[in-house]
Amino acid sequence: MKKVLLSLLTLALSLGLASAQDLAQITETYNNGANALGSGDKATALGYFQTAYKQAVALGADGADIANNCKNAIPNIVLSIAKDYIKAADYDKAIEQLNTAVATAKEFAADATVDEAEKLIPQVLTQKGNALLKNKDFEGAAAAFNSILAADPTNGVAAFRLGQALSSTGKTKEAIDAFLKAAENGQKDNAFKQLATTFLKEASSDLKDKDYKAAIENAVKSCEYLESANAYKIAGTAATSLGDKAKAIEYLSKYLELSPSASDAAQIKAAIEALKK
Repeated sequence: MKKVLLSLLTLALSLGLASAQDLAQITETYNNGANALGSGDKATALGYFQTAYKQAVALGADGADIANNCKNAIPNIVLSIAKDYIKAADYDKAIEQLNTAVATAKEFAADATVDEAEKLIPQVLTQKGNALLKNKDFEGAAAAFNSILAADPTNGVAAFRLGQALSSTGKTKEAIDAFLKAAENGQKDNAFKQLATTFLKEASSDLKDKDYKAAIENAVKSCEYLESANAYKIAGTAATSLGDKAKAIEYLSKYLELSPSASDAAQIKAAIEALKK
């Protein structure tokens, strides 16, 4: 019986010694992570903390304190790495890392980090889209802004930028739809200016193609969003070509009203008088 008790005591002591050794090793791993973090090596620090966390959890109650410390640190480090990518304008890696941050933070129930990372994603996509627009990568910009709108259809700024990108690729109908969505979501003034410009370009093209009916329709549509002398001039010219004297006088008179000092003002006045006869 004494031998049995002695064996059990020896086993308990050996297990206690093993546990202490394990805790010391885990503590060293954790401290290595803290040192790496202090020197700015976030990737290395993250690796140490992830290893320490798994080992501490496996150790049970003895490793609880270190496990909790790692649990608090890991989501914040993942998010901090994403922010570094944002600062470096490496938007694709930033978005990928932000998604990782969201997943990691959810795993560790770090709600504040989840919220911050989720809010940063559309901001980074907007920065990426704006950069692509500036570099005239309109297809890429459109894809970025569409990603934002897929998550938040009420993002008026993204809709407006999407309209700009689509307009630059010649996708006029889709651009108009995007501008209309932007107007519905806080970007009315900017969107209406772009809509007026878009319809004015269409009217000018129609006039060159001698599609006078379409020229009038698009010129009038342009003025519905923002009146312009050029739109009325196009409409007046097209109406004259169609033999619609009343409309031609109306549109050309509006042209002079908006641009009384135009270089061709005298010529337009003469045209109006001729149409009245």
